Amino acid sequence: MATYMIFIREGAVVDAEAMAAYQGGNRSGAVPTGMKPMVVYGKMECLEGEPADGVVVLQFPDADSARSWYFSPEYQERAKLRQRAAPYRCLMVEGLA
Repeated sequence: MATYMIFIREGAVVDAEAMAAYQGGNRSGAVPTGMKPMVVYGKMECLEGEPADGVVVLQFPDADSARSWYFSPEYQERAKLRQRAAPYRCLMVEGLA
């Protein structure tokens, strides 16, 4: 069943160097097998609740693939940069099919 990782940036970037390093690391490597970026900081319109500063949605073939990528040592090192750069929430959501 397709699984989505949703990253919600909840506030402004507070460490531009850390964000640049995080983004550079994401762009320099190969896209993990099965990962498909669906949304990467696209134009947003807030219809309910507080607006997000940015949203990223990544699709994986299944929950195990998503967890494997997220908890990999390589991504966890980069995640520290993202977490230092701005306040985020990350959700993992299973799709319908």
